[in-house]
Amino acid sequence: MSIFDQRESNIRAYSRVYPVVFDKAMNARQTDEEGNEYIDFFAGAGVLNFGHNNERMTKAVIEYIQSGGVTHALDMQTTAKRRFMERFEKVILKPRNMTHKMQFIGPTGTNAVEAALKLARRVTQRQEIMAFTRGFHGMTLGSLAATANRYFRGAAGVPLNHVSHHPFGCNKPCLGCESGCGLESLENLRGLYRDSSSGVTPPAAFLLETIQAEGGVNVASKEWLQAVAALASEVGALLIVDDIQVGMGRTGSFFSFDDMDLDPDIICLAKGIGGMGIPMAMNLIKPDVDEYWAPGEHTGTFRGQSLSFIAGSEALSYFEDGKLMADVKDKAQVMAQALAPLEEQFQQIQIRGKGMILGLDVSTGERAKAIVDNCFKAGLLIASCGTGGRVVKLIPPLTIPEDDLKKGLQVLVDTTLKVMEEAV
Repeated sequence: MSIFDQRESNIRAYSRVYPVVFDKAMNARQTDEEGNEYIDFFAGAGVLNFGHNNERMTKAVIEYIQSGGVTHALDMQTTAKRRFMERFEKVILKPRNMTHKMQFIGPTGTNAVEAALKLARRVTQRQEIMAFTRGFHGMTLGSLAATANRYFRGAAGVPLNHVSHHPFGCNKPCLGCESGCGLESLENLRGLYRDSSSGVTPPAAFLLETIQAEGGVNVASKEWLQAVAALASEVGALLIVDDIQVGMGRTGSFFSFDDMDLDPDIICLAKGIGGMGIPMAMNLIKPDVDEYWAPGEHTGTFRGQSLSFIAGSEALSYFEDGKLMADVKDKAQVMAQALAPLEEQFQQIQIRGKGMILGLDVSTGERAKAIVDNCFKAGLLIASCGTGGRVVKLIPPLTIPEDDLKKGLQVLVDTTLKVMEEAV
């Protein structure tokens, strides 16, 4: 038995999907200790938008360490933090006329969501959070209460209170979405909030993903997103956008909602914000909302570590011109065109997504698992998500070479055809 089998917790998951020992990685390829190479369509669950061991970021981090730069500083002021904040303001906030403050929290997405929920409740003096069906927001108790997945919720051990879930507003009906899509539900909610005898009171915040990545790559319609924002404004609730997995350029612009005419009160970021897989999370908060925090009220030992600031600053340089986002749009088209024949051939398949995140819904978790397993044997790393694990999710690095992208897509298409034909 290996040390992993002997000593690592039973909680391990991805090592069961990919049962090899990885040793090296570069951009969109990983190599195991036996020398086998794999094209990576998983990218650390959306962390590695700029690829494994990005050369520009690696060089910047090594130079910073060798210069004797501060590597840990709690939330003290450092040159590394200043560099990141100044670049983020210049490249991301000012071009969008955003006045948001930056809050650095513990280095995980779930901590970003926890802080956002805590602040929304403080601002509004309300307890309830409105979340949505099939949403995923994290594994700690507050964010887990907003997560819809029954399997994840079952591990809590305590009641997950003060969050309610309503239908998500998909831009097209999903296969197997029995709960439907959400515009009608919003109108019903509006009526209940207006009725002083309904017994239903407005929430502290509406928490949503514009694209539910773990929930099955369900893409919200612009109409629904704007309706949620309008309802939040009408009832005095905050609008929180969880952009943790689909931000940082994944959809063809920095924020996933750049083309949605939204103005969130709080934006939760993590995963790709650290640039090269170094943990980091940050909330963007409107100034009038941020004023409700008292100093040190939401703390954490690793709230903004310096190596993440260095790598993250380099990541922001990809957004100083339009080249990467143009590449993302081109590659997104390659991905969509490669998968389209599958949807045309099989009525049990639906393709969903935006930019370089696509979901291949094959209707059952058994089919999706077979596709993932056989892709791995053929040298492609890919994962499943969604209700019952029925959706194969494509989230390759944005910097993936076109040859690797096409090779990986061919493996996926060939494998899917084989699995679907065997299932008929």
